[in-house]
Amino acid sequence: MKLTNEQIERYSRQIILKEVGGKGQEKLLNSKVLVIGAGGLGSPVLLYLAAAGIGTLGIVDSDKVDITNLQRQVIHFTDDLKKEKVLSAKEKIEKINPDVHVITYNTRVDASNIREIIKEYDFIIDGTDNFPAKFLINDACYFEKKPYSHGGILRFQGQTMTYTPGNACYRCIFETPPPKGVIPSCSEAGIIGAMAGLLGVIQASEAIKYLLSTGELLTNKLLFVDILNLEFRVINIKRNKKCPLCSESPEIKELIDIEQPICKISI
Repeated sequence: MKLTNEQIERYSRQIILKEVGGKGQEKLLNSKVLVIGAGGLGSPVLLYLAAAGIGTLGIVDSDKVDITNLQRQVIHFTDDLKKEKVLSAKEKIEKINPDVHVITYNTRVDASNIREIIKEYDFIIDGTDNFPAKFLINDACYFEKKPYSHGGILRFQGQTMTYTPGNACYRCIFETPPPKGVIPSCSEAGIIGAMAGLLGVIQASEAIKYLLSTGELLTNKLLFVDILNLEFRVINIKRNKKCPLCSESPEIKELIDIEQPICKISI
């Protein structure tokens, strides 16, 4: 795909970067990124990837826009209340950049459909808000040999890492989901909207760097962010030789739908 004059002007601030150039912009326009979750993390990811000229964006989400979403899910507006999130997000992306082809999946990913959905994409973004989905995405990307960005947020904190085949996966750090009730959800503990924006922007930049084969990715690293105390920490990680998924003797050999174990601690 050769750039048109209009595209050269639209993406000019990227094209002048030596890490991008005209060939890099063409590569982005030919790339496909899937964003699972059009919420707090998915919103900034989708906005920035659309603006950057990612040629195809897939969006997976089964929810509708709720008024409690608007504090952080910046791709959705007040007029979108009760609208399917995938449709709301698609409308904004198409207004931002008509170059982008948007594919919507108004569904939840599970063991029966996720591999079929992710297989056509070059990079996957985990913008989900629950542990079973995060482990499912990790496992599916491992089996399909797909790179992906993990993200998680709560209160004023967030964490992210990037998985590429051959490097440490999410289960190398967290082998199984925590017991249900041990870690509260955003609806229970709260979330500052800017935290979602910050971490989502980092996830978007990881996707762009991967697609351009430039810069240093968060592979074999876990980035922890605390914006209340303005702390950024990078924790180096290694592939776990006893990882239940990616070790030489894995326990997990196929996708299953995970249920979080019930916490047995009495409070």
